[in-house]
Amino acid sequence: MRNNSSDSPLVVISHLRWDWVWQRPQHLVSRLASDRPVFYVEEPVATPTCPAPRIVSQPAGPVVRVWLEVPGTGTVLFGADRAGSYATLLSTWLEERQQTRCDVWLYTPMALEIAEALGPELLVYDVMDDLASFKGAPTGLQLLQRRLLERADVVFTGGRSLHRGVVSRRPHGTYLFPSGVETQHYAQSRGLRTEHDIPVAGYVGVIDERLDLDLVAAVADELPDWEIRLAGPVTKIDESSLPQRPNILYLGMQPYELLPEVMAGFDVALMPFALNEATRAISPTKTLEYLAAGLPVVSTRVPDVVADFGALVHLVDTGPELAEACRHVLTHSGDARDRKAAPTQQRHEWDTIAAEMAQILTTWREPQANESQRPEESA
Repeated sequence: MRNNSSDSPLVVISHLRWDWVWQRPQHLVSRLASDRPVFYVEEPVATPTCPAPRIVSQPAGPVVRVWLEVPGTGTVLFGADRAGSYATLLSTWLEERQQTRCDVWLYTPMALEIAEALGPELLVYDVMDDLASFKGAPTGLQLLQRRLLERADVVFTGGRSLHRGVVSRRPHGTYLFPSGVETQHYAQSRGLRTEHDIPVAGYVGVIDERLDLDLVAAVADELPDWEIRLAGPVTKIDESSLPQRPNILYLGMQPYELLPEVMAGFDVALMPFALNEATRAISPTKTLEYLAAGLPVVSTRVPDVVADFGALVHLVDTGPELAEACRHVLTHSGDARDRKAAPTQQRHEWDTIAAEMAQILTTWREPQANESQRPEESA
C-alpha cells in the first residue's frame, strides 16, 4: 500500500544535467520541488583524481543535484560497467539522510535498474523524447524502454506523436502533457526590442542532428541582406559540419535568464528542423517561447508543429520557401498573432502543467484509489 504523503522525497533521474539547457525537466522539477524535497540524479562523472566510486551532491536552487563520481576520464552513461555501483551507493546515500520512502521520476530508461533498487512507492516515466532515435543512442535502450513502460505506475508524454507511440504499447496510466511555456519570462523580450540595421532571423535551442544544416546554409544564401543567428550548444555533431557564411552568427549556449534578451534581437524566429527519425516525434518547446516573445515563427513541417501550431506558424519545405517566408512574416500583424496564440499559451503554462501532473500523482498514491477513481487518461 502506498504512502499517501507528498512529503516523501522525489528522486528524479535524468540524462540531462541540471545546469545545462533549461528545458522540460528543469521547468517541471523546479515546480514540483515547491511541495516536497527533490533529489535530481544525473549521469556519472569521470574524474582522474577520484580514488573510488562515490556519491557527490550539490544544492542547486530548489533541488539537490546528485551524481556518481568514478575514477578515470571520458563519458560515463547510466548502465556503464564503471557505474555498476550507482544503485547501491545511491540507496545508501539516501538511507543515511533518512530519505528511504521515495517516489522516482525517470527521464531515461537507462536508469531503470537504479530506480528499481530504490524501491519507489511510485514510479513515474516522463517521456520527453524518443531517445532511441537520437544519434549515439545507448545499446539496449529500446529493450529497457519496453520494460519501463510495463513497470511504471504513471507515464507522461511530451507530445502527440510520442503519445501515440507510447499509448499503443501501454494504454493504461498514460497522460499527454505537451511541453509548456513560461509566458511572462519570454514576454520580457517585447520591451527589450530595439531597432537594428538589418533584419535578423534567429534560432534558440540545441544544435544537433535534428537541425537541417543545409537548410540553414540555404536561407543564409537566399537572404544575404539578413543576419542568421543560432543560439545554443552544439552536441553530438562535429562543429566543423556547421555551415559558415558571412551572415551566420553562432552565439553559443545562453543562460535561460538571457533568452528574452537574445530573442529581442530577432525579427523572425526559426525552427529549421530536419525531417528525419530524430524529429519524427519531437514537440518543440520553443514554438510557444517564440510566440510569447512576440515573434513570427517559420518552421519546417515537423508533425507535432503542424498538428498543434499549424495556424500559428508559417510552414515551409525548402530554403527558398524559408527565405520568402521570413520576408513575408515581417508584414504580419503582431496583435493578430497574439490574439490567436493566447488560448494555446494559457493551456500550456508550465505552472498549470506541473500542478496537473502533481494532482495525478496524488490520486495514484491514494490507497483507496481504484481504476474508476483515477484521473482520465488523455488521448
